[in-house]
Amino acid sequence: MKVVIQRVSEASVTINQNKVADIKNGLLVLLGIVNEDTQEDINWLVRKIINLRIFNDENNVMNNSLLDEKGEVIVVSQFTLQASTKKGNRPSYIKAAKPDVAIPLYQKFVDNLETALGKKIQTGEFGADMKVSLINDGPVTIIIDSKIKE
Repeated sequence: MKVVIQRVSEASVTINQNKVADIKNGLLVLLGIVNEDTQEDINWLVRKIINLRIFNDENNVMNNSLLDEKGEVIVVSQFTLQASTKKGNRPSYIKAAKPDVAIPLYQKFVDNLETALGKKIQTGEFGADMKVSLINDGPVTIIIDSKIKE
């Protein structure tokens, strides 16, 4: 699994002109899934995301986590994170998991994140044409791949 995590002061997801997710202080998490992803990838990423110290403390130093901040989260599925640009100019998405694999893993990821945070997580809609808006706070953007764990 690959995630792009953006610390936001606000973010939203709109589908067909209907706002389906809307948060203030927190994280926008874009999630890309491959066939080889497992519950182990989910567990590792959820622990990493909720404990990342990327929020400012009282001294304006990034020492606080999502848990410390009691921040909100939007998770958006994004198969394009698994793009390969090695050959030519047209990205290949062959590594991205098909919906029959990706949807259950996506839902497990959201469920595990909700359990870890003890609150509801907002989401986009898997496979939908989404308009994602955000104000990146900092800006702070972090990319994590569960396969290389860095």
